[in-house]
Amino acid sequence: MLTIDNITVRLGGRAILERASATVPVGARVGLIGRNGAGKSTLMKALIGEIEPDDGEISKPARARIGYIAQEAPHGKMTPEEVVLASATERAALLAELETCTDMDRMGDVHERLLAIDAYSAPARAAKILNGLGFDEEMQQRPVDSFSGGWKMRIALGALLFSEPDILLLDEPSNHLDLETTLWLENFLKSYPATLVVISHERDLLNKVVDHILHLQGGQLTLYPGGYDAFEKQRAERAAQLAAAKASQEAQAARLRDYVARNSARASTAKQAQSRAKMLAKMQPIAALMEDPTLSFDFPDPAEMKSPMITLEQAAVGYGAAPPILKRLNFRIEADDRIALLGRNGNGKTTLARLLAAQLTPAEGEVNAPGKLKVGYFTQYQVEELAAEDTPLDLMARAMEGQSPAAVRAQLGRFGFSGPRAQQRVEKLSGGERARLALALITRDAPHLLILDEPTNHLDVDAREALVQALNDYSGAVILISHDRHMVELTADRLFLVDGGTAREYDGSMDDYIDFILGRKPRGEGVKGGNAGVKPAPARPMAETRYAQSQLDKAEKALARAAAEVERLDAQIVAASSGGQGSARLQDLLSARAKAGDALAAAEEAWLAAGAALEAAEAA
Repeated sequence: MLTIDNITVRLGGRAILERASATVPVGARVGLIGRNGAGKSTLMKALIGEIEPDDGEISKPARARIGYIAQEAPHGKMTPEEVVLASATERAALLAELETCTDMDRMGDVHERLLAIDAYSAPARAAKILNGLGFDEEMQQRPVDSFSGGWKMRIALGALLFSEPDILLLDEPSNHLDLETTLWLENFLKSYPATLVVISHERDLLNKVVDHILHLQGGQLTLYPGGYDAFEKQRAERAAQLAAAKASQEAQAARLRDYVARNSARASTAKQAQSRAKMLAKMQPIAALMEDPTLSFDFPDPAEMKSPMITLEQAAVGYGAAPPILKRLNFRIEADDRIALLGRNGNGKTTLARLLAAQLTPAEGEVNAPGKLKVGYFTQYQVEELAAEDTPLDLMARAMEGQSPAAVRAQLGRFGFSGPRAQQRVEKLSGGERARLALALITRDAPHLLILDEPTNHLDVDAREALVQALNDYSGAVILISHDRHMVELTADRLFLVDGGTAREYDGSMDDYIDFILGRKPRGEGVKGGNAGVKPAPARPMAETRYAQSQLDKAEKALARAAAEVERLDAQIVAASSGGQGSARLQDLLSARAKAGDALAAAEEAWLAAGAALEAAEAA
């Protein structure tokens, strides 16, 4: 077992972990979660011995091999295949010994051991892991130094997985991966034969891979059985119990205070009053589980924009004089679209995003958009390039030059930077806070179209849920590139597959696409224009039918979201009514429920209209 016994870790005089304890059973698959800055990476470093606890101890099984990706990415002239094979240190040592060994008995022992550890199939196993991580045969033989930092981290991950440690520790392993590679990693980890502890904010990975959740909050550790959904249910039940206990304690404290106030002056009851005052002083307040009030995403709604917002006709795009990366782009973006771009890294998703954001011009064909179109384009580079010495207030004031201080602070407040938080230096902000700040900056002028390229890399699970809610409340169009399929499923109405030098709409669902990626569905199935043996319909009626079908699909998803919101508010109203919450809170919920009911009715009307439009298009 891996045992964390009452450890305390202080950094810069602050206790990150304080008398934290947990026991991880042998062979358990544990998801380590907690808010950004809670201390998850600090705990990982303590587990590998990089940080020595100030108090308490961590005990591991004797001779257990612990695997963890080093901070420094691999480099040099070795190939990815060589780096991965070298991670099997016993195999490498035995093969090296064979080259100089002259003792026939020893050579026999070495060969026997090589057979025992399956050393001769190692190149095939290494190639399979590297292929799963996105390295084709040619890439596996290139020097490591020819790859970017993200790809080097994939090599490091491949080496770690190949080495098969007894306790595998992973810290955000999907951050440098695309959706396709994340799916492969999930399937690999499902069958990993030893103990696994993974820091992840990917809800799907936590549901599909782990069987325990280790929650780090307030310097304390709590182990929950099951995946993330089971944890959320248990946490909600615990929060309700704590809230009930807190309310009961506060009522008891109020009774004690009242008794002390009424009876302290009377000689006959002064002793009892004094006793109750001591009881009141010793009472330890129960802290209810509180949500972070600064966790906020609120995109300003844009001015109305007519559809289509952007139209591409036989467009091609690339860089400089090099051949275009994408060709034959023929589609349009509607004013209320929710589109997710699918496809492996390197296929051109970011190139297409930059074309739609007008950062690139078409090499061929046309891209038509109204001159008043405003686009907010988010990339990880914007997060990394925020000036460390500036404050959110400095950055927003420069970006909104000429606008009032109140307007500047209002935009920052939408994203949780109110009061003193607006004047914290960027270098003091967490990765999640910097991502929120970058989103606040790109939406300052209420864009009609949001293009988000991997917006969740620095966000914890709760922050991702808040971002999903904000995107669903936003009235403009959204184009999303993300390896977080939970976010894709909850926000996207249309899927586009960027593959084979072009981008085409994908007719299937995310489940269909996952089957396609994992080889359970033929290549091309689900991609518009990708099925052989189908007699093409006349171009215009076919286009109108496809458009009507996409609108119906979009309306169905909007209807489902509206119904879910009504259901959520109804549950909260019941809880507020029975839980004795204040009348102001109940009134807010009832007001929100009325708006949600109107939105549901409008969604039902839009769904019926979309169905009628599809019937008319099919009849034509």
